[in-house]
Amino acid sequence: MTTATFTLVMVPPLPDETRSWPGKLMEAVPGIEVLCPEGPEDVGAALGRADAAYGTLTPELLERAGNLRWLQAPQAGPPPGFYHPALVRHPVLVTNMRDTYTDHVATHTLALVLALARQLPHYVREQAAANWAPDWSDGGVLPLGEARALVVGTGAVGAETGRLLAAFGTRVEGVDARITEAPPGFDRVLPADLLDHVLPEADIVILTVPHTPRTEGLMDTGRIALMKQGACLINVGRGPIVRLDDLVTALDTGRLRGAALDVMEQEPLPPDHPLWRHPKALITPHVAGAGPHAAERRFEVLADNARRFAAGQPLINVVDKSQWF
Repeated sequence: MTTATFTLVMVPPLPDETRSWPGKLMEAVPGIEVLCPEGPEDVGAALGRADAAYGTLTPELLERAGNLRWLQAPQAGPPPGFYHPALVRHPVLVTNMRDTYTDHVATHTLALVLALARQLPHYVREQAAANWAPDWSDGGVLPLGEARALVVGTGAVGAETGRLLAAFGTRVEGVDARITEAPPGFDRVLPADLLDHVLPEADIVILTVPHTPRTEGLMDTGRIALMKQGACLINVGRGPIVRLDDLVTALDTGRLRGAALDVMEQEPLPPDHPLWRHPKALITPHVAGAGPHAAERRFEVLADNARRFAAGQPLINVVDKSQWF
């Protein structure tokens, strides 16, 4: 098979981890030309020659990219505004970085579940006050071997989280907009439009879905009210999925046992936000994906797709732009 020559533009600003990528790409992908413009005019001129790009393209930059056929997003779930209307309408194929930190996020999610199940936020606060305060009541622990978990979004992260949780004897179910086959450890996966039907049955609700037009504000007052009394809510998907004011109300009234959030509607979470000090809340600062090898894994997705693009083969991690994932 003949490998075609093509030009890929690294669109600034980019993190330091990408400094070595142009050289590595040219070694790994025969026929690729990598451009690394810096100033605004240089970026526009480079995009005028580009067949492909890595980074974020504003509507203005997209207009300059008349020959663009492929855009590699730098994240699995880019920030709001990445999928602007002009990009959605444009014929360019967009791919993302999903499944580059599945193991890290799933492990972090399990840690959050265990922390809520064993009242660790409560004991950490008592430790800070040097207060010996054991809770031996039956309700002090959520026994995972008797619990039912609902994973909202059974893609790579959701599937791995469910697999790990099933090892504790938890009955794991999922809902997903695309996936119908139950991953290992799951009893079943139902269509996303049945979420309201299964929410009242779950002791633990785990959100791993991306931020899309359908999932924004997914967990609001009405949907939280459908949850089982005393259930736990964990969000490692994206912040806009959960309305924080509605969540605080549910925690204040005792509707929920607890909530653990790695992502927030507003980041950083303001210092005066009640969740910081809420006795039923556990907050981590968007670090579920932290762990070794992240940069190497992202580069491999870019390099794999570049090789495929050069050879005219189907790309991996292709996005439905209208749904943002």
